[in-house]
Amino acid sequence: MSSAGEHSLEIERKYDVDEATPIPDWSSLPGVTGVGEAEARELDARYLDTPDGRLGRAKIALRRRTGGPDEGWHVKRVTPAGKAESRWPLTEAGDDEIVVPDAVAAAIAEIAAPPFGVLARIRNTRTAYALTDASGALLAEFVDDRVTATDERSGRETTWREWELELGPAAPADDAARAAFFARADELVRAAGGEVAASESKLGRALGV
Repeated sequence: MSSAGEHSLEIERKYDVDEATPIPDWSSLPGVTGVGEAEARELDARYLDTPDGRLGRAKIALRRRTGGPDEGWHVKRVTPAGKAESRWPLTEAGDDEIVVPDAVAAAIAEIAAPPFGVLARIRNTRTAYALTDASGALLAEFVDDRVTATDERSGRETTWREWELELGPAAPADDAARAAFFARADELVRAAGGEVAASESKLGRALGV
């Protein structure tokens, strides 16, 4: 496993919706001329932290996720520009024990050191749609998530539906255009009966924080 990992910056908006909320017509978003076919994904993630919660206090999420095009080990950090994510390939793991690979542990060593334990398990039935511009380039990806989360500390299980809209490589580069893009998305979601998410992350919602 490479110690460097792969790095990206996620710029996204999350929305709270209920089971009956209809998906908006995303072709009315600025620059969007095509909405791709629905792509089904089954995701299963386990989130880890130290016993005293050092990663959570530093707004860092550590997870091992299977399923989807970006399955692997992920470290996510909250930054002013968005969520900075580093990713490494999956390693073997059983249901009884998940060991953080050395390369992943090294990336967070300045914040936390082993042992790491599982905080939550989040399973997600996801339907993804590519939102493209006139040239076919990816402006954004919209995902419709149906989530089942277990707080491994208490055993509490919760379920909900949420949406995410994440900018793609062809998204506007300047802040004003990005703000206009998300403002229009907010309007469409509210018209459908949804709202901007109250929680910043699935992990936070699973843990009730």
